[in-house]
Amino acid sequence: MWRIDPSSGEADPELLEMVSLIEARSDFFDQSRPITIARAPGRLDLMGGIADYSGSLVLEWPLQVAAWIAIQSCAAPTVTLLSTAARELSADDTVTIPLHALAPPGGPVDYARARASLTADPRRAWGAYVAGAVVVLHHAYGPRCAHGLKCLVHSKVPVGKGLSSSAAIEVATMHALAAVAGIDVGGRDVALLAQRVENSVVGAPCGAMDQMTAACGRRDHLLALLCQPAELQAHVALPPELEVWGLDSGIRHAVAGADYASVRVAAFMGYRIVADEAGFACRDAEGGCVSVDDPEFGGYLANITPSVWEARFRDHAPEAIDGGSFLARYRGLTDRVTRVDPTMRYAVRACTAHPVHEHHRVRVFRALLEAGAKSEASRGLLGELMYQSHASYGACGLGSDGTDRLVELVRAAGDGAGLYGAKVMGGGSGGTVAVLARAGSRPALDRIVAQYRRETGRAAAVVGGSSDGALGYGVKRLLPS
Repeated sequence: MWRIDPSSGEADPELLEMVSLIEARSDFFDQSRPITIARAPGRLDLMGGIADYSGSLVLEWPLQVAAWIAIQSCAAPTVTLLSTAARELSADDTVTIPLHALAPPGGPVDYARARASLTADPRRAWGAYVAGAVVVLHHAYGPRCAHGLKCLVHSKVPVGKGLSSSAAIEVATMHALAAVAGIDVGGRDVALLAQRVENSVVGAPCGAMDQMTAACGRRDHLLALLCQPAELQAHVALPPELEVWGLDSGIRHAVAGADYASVRVAAFMGYRIVADEAGFACRDAEGGCVSVDDPEFGGYLANITPSVWEARFRDHAPEAIDGGSFLARYRGLTDRVTRVDPTMRYAVRACTAHPVHEHHRVRVFRALLEAGAKSEASRGLLGELMYQSHASYGACGLGSDGTDRLVELVRAAGDGAGLYGAKVMGGGSGGTVAVLARAGSRPALDRIVAQYRRETGRAAAVVGGSSDGALGYGVKRLLPS
């Protein structure tokens, strides 16, 4: 049996559920050692989405559903991971890794080697999201894990739905692991370290918005993040007359998928072309990348206003170009987490235009919310900005028949049903649709989901609620009874 450390604060129902899970696995944990618990929520990407890596403002909603992790030091020189959901994903529920492979005492492990080792077996690859935190923390702070670890992962964030299940696990793990290692890490740094897990260990080229929301989100507020690279701005309170919901399309989404990666590459190709047309100095850099001296836009497409884009750069960006032709002329990208495939053709113009216009849309969206969005006219404008964002996703090639149909159904129901706008979220290509609605409109969403299920036969669901991020929730400790 375990008892909650009184200094951890009051026990909420979810924490008590986690304690019950721990007690049910008495054969996994050593009942004479304390356990550290952390929690991080999933998120709804209301506005901003894939423009994060181009420097856009994004507005993110921290969900009620969250990932939990319990970590205990152990005498064995191993890191053992246990997931309560792995078997549902046809994966091994237990993964054991030698500690020296993640945190060698002589220095940091090579990220590429860690990625190859942790992701080689598909049935065990989920462990990279957790064990990767050990690798990154060791890389950033040096040897801190003198003993092995046992980690229980329990996530309620649906996988493959575009709700940032991976970021929730990474942030919860990083927050708990830092506490176990005695490292005082702030919310922004927890998020950026967790992003490094995703980029360098898992191998997914995501921006920072998911991890920042999981770490720093505030209940019933939109997290406003200027992704240059990760500047937290004032949280935006949602007017009490409005609600944010997610509609799961039943189509699996993956940040590491080819569509997301190719759109990101195309956007950075566009930036490289913009830099060339603007006459910025460009130099070769490490890893096949280039470095650009950009005194005008600071290296971010989002800092190009729509009017400047149309007047100066749009016509110089080809609708599409093959990677080999691009590399022959421009040599490489400023992006350090993706590479141009010489054999692939990229939709450069649409993918470059998206962050230019999205940053403008998000800024207008925030201004309307901060003004109260009290009139039906202003709420209609909020909805139109979401519909524009969704259309832009489609132009980039990140739509899907399911998410497009859900957006159509929301539009058809309209403000008469209390539904103002909808858009696909995050990396697109399936996943979940974000909806802005009048408070009390849940029945209308339930009707849409029911109709969608009848039409497509896909499992679909409504996702809602809100909670604090990992730093707001804090770290909890269990003590042996």
